[in-house]
Amino acid sequence: MLLVGLTGNIASGKSEAARLSGEHGATLIDADVLAREAVRPGSDALQSIVARWGKELLAPDGTLDREALRQIAFADSAELEKLNSFVHPEVTRLRDLEIEKARARGDQIVVCVIPLLFERGIVNDFDYIVLVDAPRALRLERLSDSRGLNETDAMNMIASQMPAELKRARADYVIENVGSLEDLQRDVDRLWNTLEERAGEARSVAEAV
Repeated sequence: MLLVGLTGNIASGKSEAARLSGEHGATLIDADVLAREAVRPGSDALQSIVARWGKELLAPDGTLDREALRQIAFADSAELEKLNSFVHPEVTRLRDLEIEKARARGDQIVVCVIPLLFERGIVNDFDYIVLVDAPRALRLERLSDSRGLNETDAMNMIASQMPAELKRARADYVIENVGSLEDLQRDVDRLWNTLEERAGEARSVAEAV
């Protein structure tokens, strides 16, 4: 099984690249999906969040008000780190479970979508690292246009992540997402060919052992 870490700074287009990889047949494990599961009502992470920042962060149905939390966490790096300390251990546990399920099924290519892959120091957990990137100004424009964020909030979110320039040097494959969806589709097609080659090499090595 080829275990791929797919990452990219906010608004780079990594989620769309992951979706297109899934259309090729990749098994997708998305950290954002797992993070929502990690803070479900009754979870330890949600209880820790409420204990630190108050019940005001709960929606009427008892779920986490993610927008209210974002206003707090992304305005202060120390608060964001505290939030990550509550959520990331459970996300890691859930991801490991999904990886083992994929391995047991015999899945060939598993793509883990992890926004903070480099920041969390887990590069070596994966066989192959894919970075989706776009210029900072373009990502800021996307945040403003597609998510309706004001410039301050958008800049805070961008500033909370490691600069992409530092990530590019450690990535095995970089997708430059600066064009249309069709351009991204072609880039993912090329990526998939590479991943299939790598998966085939991994199978050959496993069979030879």
